[in-house]
Amino acid sequence: MAGLLDRIRRAKRPAFHELSPEMARAAYGVAAEVLDLPRAPLARVEAVQVPVAPGVQCAARLFAPSHERLPVLLYLHGGGFVIGGLDTHDSLCRQFALRAGVAVLSLDYRLAPEHRFPAAVDDSFAALRWLATEGAAALGLDGSRLAVGGDSAGGTLSAVCALMARDAGLPLALQLLITPGTTAHCDTRSHELFANGFLLEADSIRWFFDHYIDAAHRTDWRFAPLLAPDVDGVAPACFLLAECDPLVDEGLAYADRLRASGVVVDLELYRGVTHDFIKLGRAIPEAELAQAAGAQALRRALLDV
Repeated sequence: MAGLLDRIRRAKRPAFHELSPEMARAAYGVAAEVLDLPRAPLARVEAVQVPVAPGVQCAARLFAPSHERLPVLLYLHGGGFVIGGLDTHDSLCRQFALRAGVAVLSLDYRLAPEHRFPAAVDDSFAALRWLATEGAAALGLDGSRLAVGGDSAGGTLSAVCALMARDAGLPLALQLLITPGTTAHCDTRSHELFANGFLLEADSIRWFFDHYIDAAHRTDWRFAPLLAPDVDGVAPACFLLAECDPLVDEGLAYADRLRASGVVVDLELYRGVTHDFIKLGRAIPEAELAQAAGAQALRRALLDV
């Protein structure tokens, strides 16, 4: 990991916070899968349109290892609510579909600053509700066996969707939370320890959040799920965390809060790696270990194996 960080530094790519959102999206789009595993061939890879509001649809991409009536993972990509999309997380979604034997629907939720908080939340939960009520059946899938998951900002959205699913009485088998953000003000010790030089920089986090949400709204639990009034009765959770990540402390804190409320929690902490490590399968073995752990959690929750 240290060698990889050194190569990234020597490449002297501009940081996201030094770019406009459009330029940052383009830069991330070029680099996001360079160190990912090759895109695995699957029986189904299809473009889907998901209705999220009256007159509003979000693009999505369906990945499935067969044409059977499979359970579904709604996947919400990372990127600080500002960058990322279907292409940047294509390889990762294919790996989860292949390794878990389930369908994965990756959602291209609306991004900030064009669509500020809570647009991403609203899109994500609307897609989850759509899958549960009609969308999965329309795709030949089983909406009664449903999970939500994502990395980084997508992990935050997944945790929020799990809380909203509980409140709506929508059955959810698992929340797969990969290096999620859960707090409001970046004030944990890990934000200090790993502020610079560990892939996700403090200045970039501030840039993402400033584009996404007003400071006055950051204590809204739909942005900071650790601040939810209660977490009782939410779906079981699988956390995949990185030791050298500014967000690691808040991931651990949210896992502890779920456990204290009686929620079943599996947690894997990968030592010596940074944020976004799960997308570095060509460079570090921990990426594949984490993908396998996430797939195993999905199999247990959705396929009872």
